[in-house]
Amino acid sequence: MRRAIVILACLGLLAGCAGGPGSQAEQQALVDRATLAVQDMLGDNTAPARDAAARLRSARAVVICPQVFRVGFIFGGEGGACVLVGRDGAGSWSSPAFYGLASGSLGLQIGVQDMQVMMLVMTGRGLAALMDSQVKIGADVAIAVATLGAGLEGATTAAGGADIVALARSRGLFAGIALDGAVIAIDNRANRRVYGRDVTARMILENRARPQVDAVVAFRDRLEEAAAQAAR
Repeated sequence: MRRAIVILACLGLLAGCAGGPGSQAEQQALVDRATLAVQDMLGDNTAPARDAAARLRSARAVVICPQVFRVGFIFGGEGGACVLVGRDGAGSWSSPAFYGLASGSLGLQIGVQDMQVMMLVMTGRGLAALMDSQVKIGADVAIAVATLGAGLEGATTAAGGADIVALARSRGLFAGIALDGAVIAIDNRANRRVYGRDVTARMILENRARPQVDAVVAFRDRLEEAAAQAAR
């Protein structure tokens, strides 16, 4: 019980740090930050970044969390707002569905770190899991992790048959990223604000919902351009 209370307190702190989306303008800002995160991460001149650009072209979907906070002081955790876009049979990206990422852990740790996280969804199983209301990484889907920047925690080329290949660019006192046990849950309120009604992730990814924020519509083109430029 005590462990559960501490984790819930941690997640509440993370939600306050991340500043969950609360308006159409904030959703638009999140999409803009997600676009910059893609450009930053795929433009990194490292082998994992180049491999990620190649994998993006064959990915079923991608989850982009432009600012994930990881905090620790006796208890710790991660949290942030994310967008999920899927690719149709013709190779075009869908409009984004809005999600939140959160996890909790216990241990003697101290520090604050924010990072950009990109999760390439490589399998239909991984995409199906994400289109449920929430998915627990490591339990519902298999994941391989690589870190871009100062240190490399894993190689995307060794991901094998993982459902999701996650890459992170991190700054701060922590090294690397731990996503096992993290929960990715759909943000129904954010999606309702952008699409004007209650919609599911499947409806958004199958383009059966029309977004009401122009910048959200343009995000599909910018994501494709960022991937194409990085792959050159």
